[in-house]
Amino acid sequence: MDGNRRFAEGLGLTSVDGHEKGRDKLEELLAWCLELDIKILTVYAFSMENLNRDTEEVMDLLDLFEKNFYSLGDDKRVHKNKIRVSVLGQVDLLPKRIQKAIDYAKDKTKDYDRYFFNLAIAYGGRQEITQAIQNIAKDAKEGRVELDKINEELVSSYLYTHDFPDPDLVLRTSGEERISNFLLWQLAYSELYFADVYWPGFSKLDFLKAIYSYQQRKRRYGS
Repeated sequence: MDGNRRFAEGLGLTSVDGHEKGRDKLEELLAWCLELDIKILTVYAFSMENLNRDTEEVMDLLDLFEKNFYSLGDDKRVHKNKIRVSVLGQVDLLPKRIQKAIDYAKDKTKDYDRYFFNLAIAYGGRQEITQAIQNIAKDAKEGRVELDKINEELVSSYLYTHDFPDPDLVLRTSGEERISNFLLWQLAYSELYFADVYWPGFSKLDFLKAIYSYQQRKRRYGS
């Protein structure tokens, strides 16, 4: 979800306004996914690099996360559709109050398995792979993993997404055509779609165009 700040700047609004509009758009996207019976939605909400942004903006974003995770935990739509909320990333780097809000949403939805809503927060693809390598090395050193048993399946089992299949479609807004450290291992065979529109301005028609584009592609794995 890219372009919140640029969208706000174009309208003479603050970055906080842009992030709030981006939050509202995410709620719309979740509704569109439910309409199309898309079972798993994973969004890149806050990267490791975002921690280096202006302190005031980071704090505003964290305040927004805190409020929204409590809202997710109480959201009637979430419970009606049995949506499990998960967070991918180094949550331990976030303030305790944010961790508490995340735990609230996760605990409230932990028994659901009809739909899955994953938010990547304090996340970085390279960091995720590095952490997986460290944990595999530790387990190998302690005799829990045999070196000749290390394969793609085992590496995947050490990632944040070990409970989920790799994504079919990766969609990025704002016209940027790069991955920016998102699910680097998992998207090896994913279809990529780049929309030339800022995230808050992303419409249902834009979303359906992305889905249609995906449907027209011939999926080939391993080639």
